[in-house]
Amino acid sequence: MKKGLLLLLALFPLFAFAQTFNQAVGIRAGLTSGFEYRVYANDANSYKFLLGTRDEGVQLHAMKEFHQFDLFRQTDQLIFFYGAGFHVGYEQWQKRYTGYNAEWYKTRTAFLAGLDGLVGLEYIFYEVPISMGLEAKPYFDLFGSQMFNIELFDIGFTVKYHF
Repeated sequence: MKKGLLLLLALFPLFAFAQTFNQAVGIRAGLTSGFEYRVYANDANSYKFLLGTRDEGVQLHAMKEFHQFDLFRQTDQLIFFYGAGFHVGYEQWQKRYTGYNAEWYKTRTAFLAGLDGLVGLEYIFYEVPISMGLEAKPYFDLFGSQMFNIELFDIGFTVKYHF
């Protein structure tokens, strides 16, 4: 019985640190910068919520992500992910007016909604539960300063803490 207890105590650190992550919080720096929150549904799927700023406005993004851990044979810490979602928020811009040898600007604000895509790479440091990633998030806006706006290169750098 003592040997069984000693074996269990010796193997306890292996069981304690062999855990999967359920959530992550972090920041994103890029054209759309902000705070991220990710909830893992299982090993291959997660949901990401991004409260970001862009074009002097604020948008809330909700996306479904798909993760592929086995794409790179050299390491299981480098993860490829892709996904899609939508966003809502507002943006502001300066409208220029001219007349009678004068010009002035007024701040305009408009509702914004659209669709998002997502593709990226993320490296997870399991020892410290932190990940660093590089992602592209192309989007399509409706309304706003332009009725239709497409941005293909919203490249961002992310740092997340997993728990």
